[in-house]
Amino acid sequence: MADDLKSMSDINGVLKQQLGDEGFKDDQASREFMSQDIWAKGETAAFVAAPKTVEEMQEAIRAAHARGISLNPRGGGMSYTKAYIPDRENVGILDTTKLNQIVEINTEDMYVTVQAGVTWAQLYDALKPHNLRTPFWGPLSGLTSTVGGGLSQNNAFFGAGKYGTTGDSVLSVTVILADGTLVRTGTAGNKNGKPFWRHYGPDLTGLFCGDCGTLGYKAEITFRLIPTPKAEDWASFEFKTRDECANAMAAMMREDIACEIFGFDPNLTKVRMARASVLSDAKALSNVIRKQGSLLKGLKEGAKVALAGRGFMDEADYTLHVMVEGRSAAGVREDMADLKAIAKANGAKEIENSIPKIIRANPFGPLTSILGPHGERWVPIHGIVPVSEGPATWAEIEAGFDAMRDELDAHDILTGYLVTSLGTTGYLIEPVFLWPEEIWPIHEDTVGPDILKKLPRHEAKPEATAVVEKARQVVLDAFTNHGAAHFQIGRTYPYKTGRSPETWALLDAIKAAVDEKGIINPGALGLG
Repeated sequence: MADDLKSMSDINGVLKQQLGDEGFKDDQASREFMSQDIWAKGETAAFVAAPKTVEEMQEAIRAAHARGISLNPRGGGMSYTKAYIPDRENVGILDTTKLNQIVEINTEDMYVTVQAGVTWAQLYDALKPHNLRTPFWGPLSGLTSTVGGGLSQNNAFFGAGKYGTTGDSVLSVTVILADGTLVRTGTAGNKNGKPFWRHYGPDLTGLFCGDCGTLGYKAEITFRLIPTPKAEDWASFEFKTRDECANAMAAMMREDIACEIFGFDPNLTKVRMARASVLSDAKALSNVIRKQGSLLKGLKEGAKVALAGRGFMDEADYTLHVMVEGRSAAGVREDMADLKAIAKANGAKEIENSIPKIIRANPFGPLTSILGPHGERWVPIHGIVPVSEGPATWAEIEAGFDAMRDELDAHDILTGYLVTSLGTTGYLIEPVFLWPEEIWPIHEDTVGPDILKKLPRHEAKPEATAVVEKARQVVLDAFTNHGAAHFQIGRTYPYKTGRSPETWALLDAIKAAVDEKGIINPGALGLG
């Protein structure tokens, strides 16, 4: 214990000298804030280190390694799975958000390199003047979520229907190992090599995709680029039953047409419409108009959104929304016709396409969804199952909630669902929970004072939260029954227990090779 205290006191002095007052925090409020995610609070971090350069990051990591002190990397902080929060004492937080530079946009070799703390919105905006983007281009939380966090945890959403998740668009990673060694993967690992190609020998890049930040600290990431599609279209459908909606999404995925497919159950639709002012927001509407390419088309599409308002969703059952993009309007129309035929064959009624149109025009909106429309706590949990098992998994989860209905209702716990596609093989189901419960500094900071002052505040209700935790386990059990995969595994999903002994032994050996002291985000993935 005395040695631990001495090491901690020592590193505090070293890091403060290296990073200055702006880059090193050891006050109680900062340490507590950085030790919580939107679902859980961990052990309070011993300190927070926020380097501004890769060199500063290396030095901080070396200092921690020399003293045997663990560092948990943190990006935008949008985890709900205890991905970065300390699960033991004497752990520091490595805040990567100040590593926020666009390193290189190479329009000839078609790649972009960014530092790990760059947000998805920042990357999207930097590429827009070049009429370029990454194939997968960010989660809905991209206003705050960082590229490094996305690579460590993996993401769903923009572009995922065609291009898969974050790691599927990555060419190279610059990563710092536990002892401060800097490694570049892919062709960036060549002497004087450009980061233009991922596959040269064993795929070392893949080791650091979805690793929850346990194998190394991301410093820089290189993505491949594609031209921004010249045309896009949107459609929305309503289904009377869950199974019709679920089966329609599966059928659409198999055709490999839509860049995004996503759906809501009636509960989540009502929540989203109640809390989101986006359909009546003048800025959102103006973005729809500007995005159309011509003033006439912009005014036409904007008028459709304005006239539709929100009333068309008031009595909606299960809804499915699709986006298609391509090189020509004619090609996009043909693709959309195929999707509409699939929807119709599964019992759909086409409705106003305002929701996908608005989301595409305003891809990274304010993160007000972190709370419910009446100030409730909100937390999701998700799983990715084979396409053929998506409808059955959704039904099994709903049956589990039905069995808990009395408990859920007694504590005013509302459940809902988001479903979305990952290429042609990954059917993502994300149940969400909303319930009256006190909020924390992370919620206050994310939502902001202008929104908070309009919302009621709730007292602590640990009994209700315990029921939510029980319901989350029901979801996890259903996903396990269907062999699901998960993003942002953190300290929530049963990764270790689901591995075969041989697979786990290989991962354990890799961890020992890159982090022999077990001090990179210990506990995540079940490692350390």
